[in-house]
Amino acid sequence: MKLIVQIPVLNEAATIAGVIRDIPRTIPGIDSVEVLIIDDGCTDNTVEIALAEGADFVVRHTGRKGLARAFQTGIDTALRLGADMIVNTDGDHQYPGGEIPRLIAPLLAGVADVVIGDRQIGSIEHFSPLKKALQQVGSGVVRWASETDVPDTVSGFRALSREAGLRLFVTTDFSYTVENLIQAGKKGLIVTTVPIAINQVDRPSRLHQGNWNFIKRQAAIIARTYTTYEPLKTFSYIAAAFALFGLLALGRASYVFIGRRLGWFAQSLSNDQALLVGAVLMILAVLIFLMGLLADRIGGVRRLDEEQLYRLRAHEVADEQWRRAVSARLDTLEQKLEKVDEDAQVLGR
Repeated sequence: MKLIVQIPVLNEAATIAGVIRDIPRTIPGIDSVEVLIIDDGCTDNTVEIALAEGADFVVRHTGRKGLARAFQTGIDTALRLGADMIVNTDGDHQYPGGEIPRLIAPLLAGVADVVIGDRQIGSIEHFSPLKKALQQVGSGVVRWASETDVPDTVSGFRALSREAGLRLFVTTDFSYTVENLIQAGKKGLIVTTVPIAINQVDRPSRLHQGNWNFIKRQAAIIARTYTTYEPLKTFSYIAAAFALFGLLALGRASYVFIGRRLGWFAQSLSNDQALLVGAVLMILAVLIFLMGLLADRIGGVRRLDEEQLYRLRAHEVADEQWRRAVSARLDTLEQKLEKVDEDAQVLGR
C-alpha cells in the first residue's frame, strides 16, 4: 500500500522544510510514504530545500498555473507513480503532518473514498468573526450543492483513494476544493471528515485578494459546477421564478377582467399591461425549462465523456505500473547476469 503526499508550492522556502520533516514516513497499514512536490512556478529555492529535506519527486509547471491546476497535476502524477492513496497538504505548513495517519484512517478501513480534514473553524482563535461566519455560510451552500455533510468544505487537507483520484478531475482555474467536493457528491463517492488541529499561518493568502474576492470566485465555481451536474434542476428553479411572477401578473389581469364584467371596476380600467407582462414571463418560463431539458440531455453525453476519461486514466495508470514492474524485473535480471559473469570469471581463474 503506497501513500503519496502531494504538496503544491509557490515560493514556500520559509516553510517547506518544516512541512516535509513533519510528514510521518512510517504509518501502520502503509508500506511506503513518498512526498511529491508540485512546483507551480517557484522563483525561490523552495524545490532545492524540499529535495534536501527528503522529497522523493518533483513535477514542475513552466510558469504559474494556479492552485487548481497544480492540484490536478499532483493527482495525475501520484497515480502514475502507483499511489494507492493520495494526501494533499499545503506548503505553508497550515496542516500538521502528524494528522496524516488520522486523515487516512477511513480510507484504510474501507469506509470512505474522500476524507476532508475539518479545521473546526469556530474554534480557531486567529480567524475573525466575519471570516468564521462567511466560512460557515459558504460551507452550508456547498453542502447543499454537493449533497455531502462536510463542515469545512474549503479545507485543502484531504485524502483520496485511488478510485477517487481517477474519478475526480478539476476543470476550474481558481481552487479545487469546492469543485472537487461537488463532483465527489454527485458521482456517488463516499465523503467523510475527521477533525484536525492546524498551525497558525501569518502570511496573507496567495490564492485570493481578500474575503470578497474569494467569495465571488468560489460562488462562480459553485454555480458552474452545480449547473453542470444538475442542469434540469437549475433551469427548473429559474423557470419556476419566472412562472410565479407570470402567474401573479396573469392573475391580476384575470381579476380585473372579471371585475369589469361584474361591475366591480370601471370599464376604463385596463388590464393590458398585466396581461402582456404575464404572457411574456410565462413564455420565458417555458423557454427556460426547455433549455433545462436540452442541458440535461447534453449532461448525459458529458457523463459518457467522464466515464471514457476515467477508463483512459485508469488504463494509463495500469500501463505505467506495468512498465515499472517490467523495468524492475529487468534490473533484477541484469544484476543476476552480472553475478553469473562474476562467478564465471572467478571459476575461470
